[in-house]
Amino acid sequence: MTQAPYISRSPAETESAAAELAARLGPGDVVLVSGELGAGKTTFVRGAARALGVSGPVTSPTYTVGQVYAAAGGREIAHLDLYRLDSLDGEDPALIDDYLTTERIGFVEWPAAGEAKIDRVAARVRIDHAGGDERVIHVG
Repeated sequence: MTQAPYISRSPAETESAAAELAARLGPGDVVLVSGELGAGKTTFVRGAARALGVSGPVTSPTYTVGQVYAAAGGREIAHLDLYRLDSLDGEDPALIDDYLTTERIGFVEWPAAGEAKIDRVAARVRIDHAGGDERVIHVG
């Protein structure tokens, strides 16, 4: 079910929108997050991760491809960034499966390279620049 877009005027508002989505997620759910460079994808993931109980740093895994964060209550949050990959054809077949397990809640930035191999998509988020600090966040 697609909902009305959020209008964000600050990183804190982007994180708040993400926290609303995070409240509906459970183990095994995957959220695909797309948008232009600098749109706020990592800020969105950070807001969701904080709402899910991650207290440590949440940074873009652009160069490492993926990170797993420990969250409150023994939960784990997976965070992938597929920006540097054109496709998964030359990658280890387990790349997606090793991070996006049924026990973790997963977030994938720049998902196009792996979307065909990603199961259990609970939501698709697109963040668009709207001028200045304003962003439009679509959650579907």
